[in-house]
Amino acid sequence: MARLFFKSKYMPFTYKMMIPYLLLVLVTDAAIGYASYTMLVKSRTEVAQTGIRAALEQTRNNAHYRMAEIQRISDLLFGNLPFQRALTKHGDRHSMYLTVIDEVIPLLQAPLELFGSPIQLTLYAVNPDIGESIGSSDTSPMTKSDYFIQSFSTLQDSSWFQKLRANGADNLWFQADRDQEVGNVSLFRKLVLFTDYSSVIGYIKITVNLDSLIGNIAKYPEQGLGLRFYDQRTGLTLFERLPGDTGDKFLNLREEIEGTSFAIEVRVPLDYLNKDAKRLQVTIGLICAASFVMMGIIGFVVATLSGRRMKRIVSFIRSLQEGKLDRRLTVSGNDEFELIAHSFNRMANSIQQLLQDVYKQGVQKKQAELEALQAQINPHFLYNTLSTISSLSNLGKTREVTEMVKLLSRFYRLTLNEGQVLIPLQKELDQVGAYLDIQKVKYADAFQVFIDLDPEVEEVQIIKLLVQPFVENVFKHAWFGETIAIRITAKRVGERLELKVIDNGIGMRPDTVDKVFRGGPQSNAYGLKNVNERIKLRYGADYGVQIASIYGGGTTVHILLPFHMNTLSEVDTMSYSHNHTGKGDDLS
Repeated sequence: MARLFFKSKYMPFTYKMMIPYLLLVLVTDAAIGYASYTMLVKSRTEVAQTGIRAALEQTRNNAHYRMAEIQRISDLLFGNLPFQRALTKHGDRHSMYLTVIDEVIPLLQAPLELFGSPIQLTLYAVNPDIGESIGSSDTSPMTKSDYFIQSFSTLQDSSWFQKLRANGADNLWFQADRDQEVGNVSLFRKLVLFTDYSSVIGYIKITVNLDSLIGNIAKYPEQGLGLRFYDQRTGLTLFERLPGDTGDKFLNLREEIEGTSFAIEVRVPLDYLNKDAKRLQVTIGLICAASFVMMGIIGFVVATLSGRRMKRIVSFIRSLQEGKLDRRLTVSGNDEFELIAHSFNRMANSIQQLLQDVYKQGVQKKQAELEALQAQINPHFLYNTLSTISSLSNLGKTREVTEMVKLLSRFYRLTLNEGQVLIPLQKELDQVGAYLDIQKVKYADAFQVFIDLDPEVEEVQIIKLLVQPFVENVFKHAWFGETIAIRITAKRVGERLELKVIDNGIGMRPDTVDKVFRGGPQSNAYGLKNVNERIKLRYGADYGVQIASIYGGGTTVHILLPFHMNTLSEVDTMSYSHNHTGKGDDLS
């Protein structure tokens, strides 16, 4: 049992060291992987955020530049004296046509050619003599720069103009007419005479497409970004694109356009900023797993190489534990393994010599005890038989005396068995049969015997005179009527041989059964105790005799022995010293 425990629980020290080593590698890989993942995600987020901020700042600068340019165009027209004089001039249709062609339209066309993006410049003239000129066709969406000259009457009826006039608003950006529908925004301001700064001579509306102002960020290639272009003063949103369905957490970035009340706001989903996190996590996880496997393989190889000698020593210790004392360690080198090997060899030699001496003494003692117990059995039965012969002789039964003497002679020939201690089970039962033949001379047909022998166990070797004492005990103590029946069974149960002697006699009380195993030489059941001691002395404490008895109901004697087919008849006291010189095995 101890040997099995040793084998099942043993783990080489080098492999035990692999456990903290692998834990250290695992913790290190996990820490490095987590740090790498965190840093890469943070770096990726910062790069994305920096890119969006740069695009937003560029858009703000672009919008500020273009809106400032449009403001300068309106300032140039507002402060141009020839332009004012042309708008206040009166005359016939022909002269006014020439005035518009020569003095108004050139001033409207000049800024259109300088501005980089398409814009529409509309002049609302208060002077009724100024004819209307729509320039090119009013296309939508805006694809090129153009100008329009319209009468003030077309403006004063519009709701957005009436609202501006009521509020006294001037020189401001807003969305008029169809601006919101087509994505435009306009700068609107009135023109006054420089002579009194109160007389209104017209209105200018410069319209630009929102794409020209915020196109950089509106067309930003990343998906899911929300964009809003709004007036902080009024809260009016001129352009808005909602963020994609990528979560409910956002990073809000805002840039105000200098010199205006407008601002650009970008909403960046955090899922977008971390969109590569999952891929990075998988990649770093695979790298860490591969690193762990590689380090594990390297550690296992190193542990195997460094632990080879130690495993060899352990195998020799196991051999010593299993009783193989003939093995010796042979080492090369000058290290601790050489010292261990020499110490092991000296220890094995000492143990082997000690066990040889103890074993010889033990075998000799056991043999002497067995012979002493056997000697007690033989006279015991002989005394009983001679007493019966004497009784028959006194009764004058010469034939019975002669028959009993012959049977007694046959019984002892079987018992002596040429000096062998062990006999086959079949021969043991033949010996019992010889005893029963002796009893038949005395009791005739007053008893019946049934023998149930499994053929498998006929040749099993057992120590002699195991069954006969129990059969004899039936005749001496169990018989209380006119007849009695005895049943003897023998069969294999696993790795054990089970013998039973069953009778229907008077039986025994529990205290009597206890006395059978505790009784001394004067006990009536001395032969039973003798058999039990011989079995335990020969085979060990796991084997022996058990008695189950009911007073008035009979007795069953249960004999348990090991199942051995080829047990030597005598113990070779020198077998332990075989190969005592030992064999050397190289440790390297």
